[in-house]
Amino acid sequence: MKLRTISALTLAASSMFAASSAMAWESEDGQHSVSASVGLFSDYIFRGISLTDEDPAIQGSFDYSHSSGLYAGTWASNISTGADNSIEIDLYAGFANEFGDSGVGYDVSVLRYTYPGTSGSDGDYTEFLGSLSYSYFTAMIGYTSDIPDGSGHDVDEVYYNLAFDYELPYGIGFNAAVGYTDSERNDFSNKTPGTNLADSYVDYTIGLSKPFVGLDWSIAYVGTNSDGKDFEAGEGTSDDRFVASVSTSF
Repeated sequence: MKLRTISALTLAASSMFAASSAMAWESEDGQHSVSASVGLFSDYIFRGISLTDEDPAIQGSFDYSHSSGLYAGTWASNISTGADNSIEIDLYAGFANEFGDSGVGYDVSVLRYTYPGTSGSDGDYTEFLGSLSYSYFTAMIGYTSDIPDGSGHDVDEVYYNLAFDYELPYGIGFNAAVGYTDSERNDFSNKTPGTNLADSYVDYTIGLSKPFVGLDWSIAYVGTNSDGKDFEAGEGTSDDRFVASVSTSF
C-alpha cells in the first residue's frame, strides 16, 4: 500500500517494521489492487512484549485496497502466550488518504484481534485506531473498551505511538518509535493483597531494514521500560532484545 495503512503501522510494525506489501495485482482502471506478504521473524513483538515466548514466528498478510483510500485485510501469526491457542488472526478495515496537497496523511481503521481455540473466544477484542503522518513522522492512537483482563472482565486500554522513518543511503531504511500503553487490564488483579502490577508502560524500537536478493531484511532493538516487566507480572517477555526478520511480498 502506498500510504502507511494499518497493516504496516500496527501489524507488521508490531513485530518489527517490515516493508509494506508490494502491489501484486491491479485492475486495468487502477481502482482496485490486492497484495500479500509473508515473513519469518526471530520473535513476535507486540508493543514491546513477546507473544511467542521469545521464539520465532511466521507471519503473513493479505490486503485489498481501493484508489479512494478504502482498504481491508487480514494478518496472522503463531503465538505462545500460555493460553489454549497457538495462532492470532487479525481482521481490519479502514480509510487512508491525505488532506488535499498538504502532505499530511491520515488513517482511520478498526482492527479485530482473534485467537482461534481460546475457550468462548474470551481473548478476542476490537481496537479503533487513528493516525496522522507528515514527512518522516507518524503519530497513532488506538483505543479498545473490550480487552479481556484474564479474570472475566472487559476493560479499557489506550495506546499511543510516535514513529520516525527515514531512508538512509544505499536504500537502507531507518525506523525509530516509542509507544505508551495505558490500560485497566491489571486493575482487578491489583485488588488481591500483595499484588502491584503496572497499569501503564513505555515500549520502544530502533532498527534498520534493506531489500536484498528479492527479500526484505530487517533488524531492530526493542524493549520496554521497567513498568513493562511489572505489566506482564514479571514473566520476562518484555526484556530488551534484538529481533531480526526476512520477508517477501507478492
